[in-house]
Order: sequence, then structure tokens, then C-alpha cells
Amino acid sequence: MAVLVFATLVNAQIKPGERLVFVGSYNMSGLMTQIAQVTMQTNTVSTSKKTFLHLSWEASTYSKWDNFFKIRDYFESYVDPATFKPALFKRNTLEGKYTKTEKYIFNGAAVTGTSKTKNRAVVPVNFRVSGGAQDIISMIYKLRTQDLAGMKPGQIRAFSVVFDQKEYPVWVKMIAVETITAGSLGKRPCYKMSIASKTDKLKGADKNLIWFTADAQKVPVMVRFSIPVGTGQIVLSSASGI
Repeated sequence: MAVLVFATLVNAQIKPGERLVFVGSYNMSGLMTQIAQVTMQTNTVSTSKKTFLHLSWEASTYSKWDNFFKIRDYFESYVDPATFKPALFKRNTLEGKYTKTEKYIFNGAAVTGTSKTKNRAVVPVNFRVSGGAQDIISMIYKLRTQDLAGMKPGQIRAFSVVFDQKEYPVWVKMIAVETITAGSLGKRPCYKMSIASKTDKLKGADKNLIWFTADAQKVPVMVRFSIPVGTGQIVLSSASGI
């Protein structure tokens, strides 16, 4: 199988004002049970020196599930709108009794910032990454700017993602084009792709899957995941601003 690296950006159609809402489900006793809403949004943020595209991802369990396992996750990335290279990444995680906050400032190969887990003290962050490293949020948007139509089944694109103060190699493989129901977008032909990495956070070969609409926008419409604590899926409900 051919491994492709990220080339020049093509078909960059991601604009400020995009809002994607998903329903998150988790496998409970063999049944996919809807437990959370996931929202992805884009907007423009300007400083005195530069304008950034602000990317955010928020996950929140429905109130009836909060006593069982409360989730309030918010991830955000500030990227160059032309290259999708991250300048700043922030994370605020609350999952059950686990909490973590992080801030990464990207300056070339250097990453600095802070990290705090549970009730421990804030610790400084200082590590180095490769020039093409993405955070976990900008990775999804960067992938949407690529020429996925030019990939054949079995072909792989390689890139790297920074998470928990480490840089992980990640591979995205084209599997097929399938027509699926994409929420308010209706039935759409979609690129079906698998995601793999050298980490114990993802389980199984071709068990972590993502579908993008097979058009210029490449809207993510469904994700299926297999992680150490179980399996689940995220399905698009509504899309606006695309």
C-alpha cells in the first residue's frame, strides 16, 4: 500500500461560521445508546498582528446521563487559515471524576504552555515536535482540505498529532466510497476512511472509522471508534454555514 504525505492544500472550503452538530452514542450491553451531543464550530479571531481560524469541538452528555458518567469536554485550536498550522491549542476535559486542562503554544518545532490533571498543581509544558505536527482538532480540518478524491482504496496518508504532550504518527487509509445518511444533508456519497496510530488509545485494525462527504466541503458525517473502555459512534444531526 502506498503511503502519501500531506501535499499542497487543495479545495480548502472550510469557512468561518460553520456549525456541525452530532449525536454521540455508546455501546451499552450491545445496544448503541444516545448519550451526548457533540458540536464542531469555526469562527474568525483577529489579533493586532494576525487573523486566525478558530476551531472548536465540544462534547456534553445529556443531563439524564450526568449522574452515570458526566462529560464536559471542550477542545479548541487557533490555526493559520491558509495552511491550518496550529498556533494555539486549548483543552478542558471533564469525564466522570477525571479532569485535565492544557494549553499548547506552537512556535516552529517548540511547544510551550501549561498542563493540569485533576487536583494536582499546574505544570509547565515544554517539548519539541516535527514541523508538520497538528493538534487533535486541527488534524480533522486539515484532512478536509486534502485531495481525497485522488486516493485509491488502500492508499494511506501519514501525518502526526500532538496529544498529552507527545507526538504520535497517525495514518489515515482510504477504504471506499459509500452512500450514507448525513443528517440534515440527506443521503450523500462519502469517503470511508480508517484512522490508526501507534497508541493504546485506539483498538483494532480498521475499527476506528470516519466518513466525509465526497464533495469539496468534505463534511465529517460519522465516526465510529473503538477504545480501551468500549465502542461508540458520532453521527451528524445538522449542518449549517458550509
